[in-house]
Amino acid sequence: MSSVLISIIAFAVALGVLVTVHEFGHFWVARRLGVKVLRFSVGFGKPLWRREGGTDGTEFVVAAVPLGGYVRMLDEREGEVQPADLPRAFNRQPVGTRLAVVAAGPVFNFLLAIVLYWMMFVIGVPGLRPVVGQIAPGTTAAQAGFVRGDEILSVGGTSTPTWDTAFMSIFNAALSGREVDVRVKSPSGGMRSLTLDLRNTSGLLDEKDLMRGIGLQPWHPELPAVLDRVVQGGPAATAGLRGGDRIVSADGKPIKDWDQWVHYLQARPGKAIALVVARDGRRLHITLTPEKVKTDKGAIGRMGAYVRVPKGIGDKLRTEVRHGPASAVVPALSKSWEVTALTLHTLWKMVLGQASMRNISGPLTIAEYAGTSARIGLVPFLGFLAVVSVSLAVLNLLPIPVLDGGHLMYYLIELLKGSPVSEASQALGQRIGIAALALLMGLALYNDLVRLLS
Repeated sequence: MSSVLISIIAFAVALGVLVTVHEFGHFWVARRLGVKVLRFSVGFGKPLWRREGGTDGTEFVVAAVPLGGYVRMLDEREGEVQPADLPRAFNRQPVGTRLAVVAAGPVFNFLLAIVLYWMMFVIGVPGLRPVVGQIAPGTTAAQAGFVRGDEILSVGGTSTPTWDTAFMSIFNAALSGREVDVRVKSPSGGMRSLTLDLRNTSGLLDEKDLMRGIGLQPWHPELPAVLDRVVQGGPAATAGLRGGDRIVSADGKPIKDWDQWVHYLQARPGKAIALVVARDGRRLHITLTPEKVKTDKGAIGRMGAYVRVPKGIGDKLRTEVRHGPASAVVPALSKSWEVTALTLHTLWKMVLGQASMRNISGPLTIAEYAGTSARIGLVPFLGFLAVVSVSLAVLNLLPIPVLDGGHLMYYLIELLKGSPVSEASQALGQRIGIAALALLMGLALYNDLVRLLS
């Protein structure tokens, strides 16, 4: 199955689950509080599937456009209501009831994230132990005292069993622009406490890899410059390189390991390189011209070949975080709160102009991530669903008219002033909200296209 088809299917599944849970929150709470529900729709536009059910004859619909959904409740503002049904009309409900019904959608998305994280911790979350590699001189990590082989045990008092958990803790501290205490175990086995200064890292928040910016990268073994697989039609194959070839020198300079070769190669996009290659006991002279590849940091050279990794070399770096059904509840709650706080903090930084608007992703990027996580396995896909579910909840709680947060804002104002917000004010807010949402969606789509084209 092609990667594009996998991405489409994974995106459809993810969207279907997230929208259904969100709208079910509105539906379930409305029914429990006595509000009559006329329609429960997953998607917009022409119905593809329709069924009526329940004592109220609620219409359940799956529609053609899967980018959202809605719950239509009985409301005098949307049509005539029979006298007998007036007590069950949404607009006739106390403000507390209306608040609960509107808030239920985002709340159910938060609950879904907790359930998904619980499932992940019960199944087992694989990861890399947070052992750091070569520390570049002059970087923030070097100034803090990190050395190659240090294992990060905790950041700011939070345990970091995997590289991902270490990254999340450091990223949170970088968003706050503060110093953070890091507990490490040195290669010799001794424990040390280091202070990582993240007060001047706001410019790094726009980068795809904050850890690289501060000088922390995962440890990896020093591999010999031996090719494993050569991509058919790539520069390496065109030059005559084969799997098993060892690169001895490039332009007369000895190549001691794979890292040195990669740095040399990437620095010469489109430029011919004179190689000496060891093959079957012979030395061959081969000219390689790397293809030019554009990245966020400029053009780099690429050859289209993979390094040969000895079997079992990475086993000691792999780990898995697993809990029993009962003990998984606490880390699931903690992880959900961590992702929620990080999402809110990132949004606030974007409002202040301290984080790039490029962090906003649209449907193309989300579909790509959905496909990538689905191809890796069930646990990564569950993690993807959890993150997007939190993002959906946070987005819907923003005080923008037409979103749940906008309605909640109106109801809170009504509680404070003792009367509903005027229809004229709501109509104006509706127009402003639609314009703001259109701008946000346009920016997300623009970011998608920039990522796709680059």
